[in-house]
Amino acid sequence: MASASLLKTSPIVDKSEWVKGQTLRQPSASVVRCHPVAPSGLTVRASSYADELVKTAKTIASPGRGILAMDESNATCGKRLASIGLENTEANRQAYRTLLVSVPGLGQYISGAILFEETLYQTTVDGKKMVDVLVEQNIVPGIKVDKGLVPLAGSNNESWCQGLDGLAPRSAAYYQQGARFAKWRTVVSIPNGPSELAVKEAAWGLARYAAISQDNGLVPIVEPEILLDGEHGIDRTFEVAKKVWAEVFFYLAQNNVLFEGILLKPSMVTPGAECKDKATPQQVAEYTLSLLRQRIPPAVPGIMFLSGGQSEVEATLNLNAMNQAPNPWHVSFSYARALQNTCLKTWGGRPENVKAAQETLLVRAKANSLAQLGKYTGEGESEEAKQGMFVKGYVY
Repeated sequence: MASASLLKTSPIVDKSEWVKGQTLRQPSASVVRCHPVAPSGLTVRASSYADELVKTAKTIASPGRGILAMDESNATCGKRLASIGLENTEANRQAYRTLLVSVPGLGQYISGAILFEETLYQTTVDGKKMVDVLVEQNIVPGIKVDKGLVPLAGSNNESWCQGLDGLAPRSAAYYQQGARFAKWRTVVSIPNGPSELAVKEAAWGLARYAAISQDNGLVPIVEPEILLDGEHGIDRTFEVAKKVWAEVFFYLAQNNVLFEGILLKPSMVTPGAECKDKATPQQVAEYTLSLLRQRIPPAVPGIMFLSGGQSEVEATLNLNAMNQAPNPWHVSFSYARALQNTCLKTWGGRPENVKAAQETLLVRAKANSLAQLGKYTGEGESEEAKQGMFVKGYVY
């Protein structure tokens, strides 16, 4: 294992039962001069959840499958609904989320679905638990656990992510409700620095969240999103990403997070959205895979990329380019807008359009499934799917 896991307390183990791959540094006899003493109080917290965490992570990171991110807050979901002329009511949110989770055959291409808290406890319009509908399709339910971004005092107009207070009991309750993985999104802004303070705060918050999640049976998705905002080139994104991921894995190790029981949700390495020099899918793949090889241990089972405002087709093409050769990790997707955009517009809030909208979502899920396998061609894509979705200063 990459690290001892900071999880549920179990009986103390002695050195002979030390977690595989860990060693104890023994003091040199030439330096230490003392009388023999009783064994020290050093203990390892082994986990009753460890095997389950590893199994869950591997299930989500299974060949040809990725994550449907449908964890938009009620406010953000309201913006989506407003774009098709619907009010932001619980009934309308329920109708849309029911459409998403009940797509026939979705589990062939989707292995996990990230839910907002309302959705985790919600039923479909037919009265079935959303969680049960997902499980029936072999889709693992997940839960967004952060409480959003707030200004980071002392920084260059940057943000930090709140939500650690009370996270342990909330996570335990989410597990009881059927969630088996969690998501915490923090962001780093290149135009605003990023400052050392912002990077360390992002990394530390992610590490604490990851340890708490594992302690309560949830596989943590680690997501430090490097925002697309800016005019910077791809080399600048690459340098910032290296710095951010170095900090993240340093603090994950400091917090004894089990690497085999996490998933990553990074940004692809691309130029800023306002940069004049655009990158090809091959360039994005080259830079992104180089970053992963330099920073991500092979013990991590899955890299589930966010789309971050790329068009549906662009996100799929870039993922496909990264899967043209074998990787040490499962390289896949965790898309929200890049899966839902055309689906939402096809639905338009009309019951008679539900089937057509579901078929549209299935087309996008299948396209990204093929991209995960390195077999996507881009043929037959609609013009709608090629439209970029970048929003400057986007709030999730």
